[in-house]
Amino acid sequence: MARIDWPDTPSLGAELDEFRLRMRTWIAENRPPELDVLRDWNPYMGERPTEVPEVARPAFEEWTRRLRAARLICAEWPSEYGGSDFTPIQAAILAEEMEAARAPVVTRGPGELLVGPAVLAHGTPEQKQRFIPGIISGQDRYCQGLSEPDAGSDLAAVRTRGEVEGDQIFITGQKVWTSEAADATHIIVLCRTDPSAPKHRGLSVVLVEIDPRYVTMRPLRQMPGGAEFCEVFFERAPAPLSSVIGGLNNGWRVVLTALSYERGGAATVHHLRFRQEVAALAELIRWRGRAADPRARRQLAWAYAQVELMRYQGLRLMNSLHEGLPPDNGSPSVRKLFWSEYHQRFCAEALALLGADAAAAPSEFRERIRGWRELYLWSRAETIYAGTSQIQRNIIGEQILGLPREPIVRGGEQS
Repeated sequence: MARIDWPDTPSLGAELDEFRLRMRTWIAENRPPELDVLRDWNPYMGERPTEVPEVARPAFEEWTRRLRAARLICAEWPSEYGGSDFTPIQAAILAEEMEAARAPVVTRGPGELLVGPAVLAHGTPEQKQRFIPGIISGQDRYCQGLSEPDAGSDLAAVRTRGEVEGDQIFITGQKVWTSEAADATHIIVLCRTDPSAPKHRGLSVVLVEIDPRYVTMRPLRQMPGGAEFCEVFFERAPAPLSSVIGGLNNGWRVVLTALSYERGGAATVHHLRFRQEVAALAELIRWRGRAADPRARRQLAWAYAQVELMRYQGLRLMNSLHEGLPPDNGSPSVRKLFWSEYHQRFCAEALALLGADAAAAPSEFRERIRGWRELYLWSRAETIYAGTSQIQRNIIGEQILGLPREPIVRGGEQS
């Protein structure tokens, strides 16, 4: 089985090609060589230093310092708040060059993925100056308080209350499946501030500092064994009204902005993590002596083709951005549906190809297989979080295809 070679990204013009070369040179000159020990570590899991192996932590911290000094963390964000005013295409090029150099991409988790986009799109100048620098520096670490026990993908059905008293708002209620809550300092909360308003109105988005006197975190252990999620309980947790993003009772519009970034999954570079997995699986199959196995070759070819389709989705989006064209309304849902269902099948096929070793994990094989088993278990949730596949299909049907929301009735029967 030959080494997997991925096609180069086509030229985007002289100016962007020069920018790519500049980023490539900067990474080569600044990436600490000690990061080589992270060769088998996923470079897109760097938002929490605790996830970095101890042996590489000093080098990772130095790398993070250099990225911050060069304003290459949240580089798309405005320079007046600590970013670099990168265009989406420039940010995609930077991520591609990071991946090519096996350089860890330092991200800020939900702060970068959800909170920052919401604040930049709907916040006041004072709110942007107050919240954005803390996200970039890593001082303010956010978790997302959106889902509830009785309102998962149906976010408009939230019951958590926000009661306004004077110049403060007090949050009472419960959230669940709260990502990255264990070491967060702040939480973005969707709450109901006008119970008499229609379902999608009367909601507000509030950025709340986590104070254990008012906010209780309970870890939820997952199938892979970790506890990346928590359930969160609020007992009149206070926040100033100046922490309400987009104004009172305008939360639905704000949360849709945030979710469009989460569901889009950084479409221009999302395929890069899947490339790494396909290459890693090919190497594992070679190591197990199954390089000539027709089924293994067929499944790798299928995965290669699917990842290439993701790359072309990203290139299409990059072209739209380059031409100044807005993306389709339902595009994030198309991409989320595609990658999540692909990844579930890929992980299942990976374990099937590894056969009995995936279950028994003999001692000489244990460390190599452990990550694949955890990845498989994690993938089971990917068609649920950030909006279930059913929700994504509804969005695609209604917003892209223009299908009616009402059931179609034929011959007196509902379908």
